[in-house]
Amino acid sequence: MVLRRSLIGTVFVALVASASAFSSAPPCASERRRYASPLAAAAAAPGESCTGEKITVVGSTGYIGKAVVREAVRRGYPTTAVMRDISKGRTEEKFKGAELKQFDVQDRGACLSGQLFPPNSVDVVVCCLASRTGTKKDSYAIDYQASLNCAEAAKAAGARRFILLSAFCVKSAERGDPYALQFQYAKMELEKKLAELADSSFDYVSVRPTAFFKSVSGQVEVVDGGGPFVYFDLGDGKTATCNPISEPDLAAALIDQVADDTHKNTYWNLGGPDDGMSMKIQGEMIHDVLGKKGEPKLLGVPIGLFDFIINGLQWVADTFNSEKFDDAAELGRIGKYYAIEDMLTVDPSEKYGRTTLRQHYEYIAENGQEYDPYTTVFGSADAKKKFQEEKQKTK
Repeated sequence: MVLRRSLIGTVFVALVASASAFSSAPPCASERRRYASPLAAAAAAPGESCTGEKITVVGSTGYIGKAVVREAVRRGYPTTAVMRDISKGRTEEKFKGAELKQFDVQDRGACLSGQLFPPNSVDVVVCCLASRTGTKKDSYAIDYQASLNCAEAAKAAGARRFILLSAFCVKSAERGDPYALQFQYAKMELEKKLAELADSSFDYVSVRPTAFFKSVSGQVEVVDGGGPFVYFDLGDGKTATCNPISEPDLAAALIDQVADDTHKNTYWNLGGPDDGMSMKIQGEMIHDVLGKKGEPKLLGVPIGLFDFIINGLQWVADTFNSEKFDDAAELGRIGKYYAIEDMLTVDPSEKYGRTTLRQHYEYIAENGQEYDPYTTVFGSADAKKKFQEEKQKTK
């Protein structure tokens, strides 16, 4: 989630940043001939299946969407990437081999009139749409309505499956937790609509990842510069734990669902191959990977600080009927949620991939990482560029 500094302030951004810390197989173009139908492909090994069907990715310009397009093309699927601005897509290396289509999926009328998916133009749609902020208005506009537009358009065009990139934390909305978030409710309502749309010729799969590697990498540059790794102390030194999944592994898992019926018309909670790691362990790991001397610098912040900030923002929102401060309070609740909730899968069937978090840290310690304001809150584009340049000099 992007946390807007203009709403919350630099200190709050830093606090929320620490809270949000929470397969490479050969191409298979030739497998189009091997698999005469999706059912025949279902027995294929994870990361290798390819039915040869036509795939369209909506939300293709996002962090995971780009990886999904690349993975679909790599396997040999005829792939279309839908985006609002096609000019930006033409310069994106990850879209190489895919057909690009410019379209506004928030235009419900255009979606349902067949302009998004002409009849028989697509077999499977992979939806990676996600709101940038997580606020109520944004969540229901994108996570719910725009995604539903795409699902209904896909069914009308004759697609057989809709694969949704959802979120592990939707469970909080399902349980009715008092601290459940707006975007979680939006995704939950969408999944209910997908269940209503499902019939003998159209189904869905909802993939619910725990966390992305990029969302737990925001403090690498801070630690490298001598600063402390910030974490939230839940009491007695306890912190939230997670087993995040890498970008390529999550993309592979999503594309696996084209051929795999295991999770048909239901959801799949999904984490990476690691056991659960607390934020303190993540901080210690970054310290070690960067080759820092001495004991790791870890700064524990009392979780109660969130309540003080959130309550203050909500008071202003209610008193002055301010949508701006109401959104800011919701961003605070998002930060607190990830500070207190474990994003963790323990069942082997809910773990996927080969890349560990340590391997990810080792890679970015050597090569640097791309700055993305929507997944990285700590640091800045300049700081990440400087870090990357310094690492390149040492090679």
